[in-house]
Amino acid sequence: MTHNCSREPIMTTHRIVSPQEWLAARRQLLEKEKAFTRARDELSRERRELPWERVEKTYVFDTPGGRQTLADLFAGRSQLIVYHFMFGPDSEAGCKACSFWADNFNGIIPHLNQRDVSMVAVSRAPLEKLQAFRRRLGWTFKWASSAGSDFNFDYHVSFKPDQTGAQHNYASKTDSLSDHAGVSVFFKDESGSIFHSYSCYARGLDMLNTGYHYLDLVPKGRDEAGLPYTAAWMNYHDLYGT
Repeated sequence: MTHNCSREPIMTTHRIVSPQEWLAARRQLLEKEKAFTRARDELSRERRELPWERVEKTYVFDTPGGRQTLADLFAGRSQLIVYHFMFGPDSEAGCKACSFWADNFNGIIPHLNQRDVSMVAVSRAPLEKLQAFRRRLGWTFKWASSAGSDFNFDYHVSFKPDQTGAQHNYASKTDSLSDHAGVSVFFKDESGSIFHSYSCYARGLDMLNTGYHYLDLVPKGRDEAGLPYTAAWMNYHDLYGT
């Protein structure tokens, strides 16, 4: 794999200051960062206190371990995170942006498991397509197919061609895409009842991408201005430099 490293000199319009001036400016920004962290903590608390809705349907998925219900996906834990991965039945590969997000999954799942959380990706593509794509990109996280199930439709990440009044990201859907990305969270109590506690879509997923957060630290940021759309630069991680 080659690296796309420019050797051209980079011109800057930033002020160049003394170490003392830099430290003063950094401390000033630090106060804003701390305020943002406190505001984020409060928002997270309010998110956890949202009311729940009971999951009344029995959803069944194709998994590497055979047919499993939503309850089975909890794998003995009480909390479940589902990443709605854009991979439609007729697609030959998964969404490039979702693949960027999925590159964050492998290493964190053992840590989530220690906090009573299971995590699984779910797509409408047949299981054999998901497994082949998973092997290609070296992923080990669990990936289930919701083919033949209403799961994706009920959680507003998949849409039928003749569907009227479709909702996505808590508003009327305005695009023609048949699938979107999202995250949904579920809780299972001791009686086996399952509840839906949270879902987010669109920019709500930004906070779940480690790569984006690192890009936000560097001088050029995400460097997406002027692109046809923000994810235009993204590719599967095995195709950069090809």
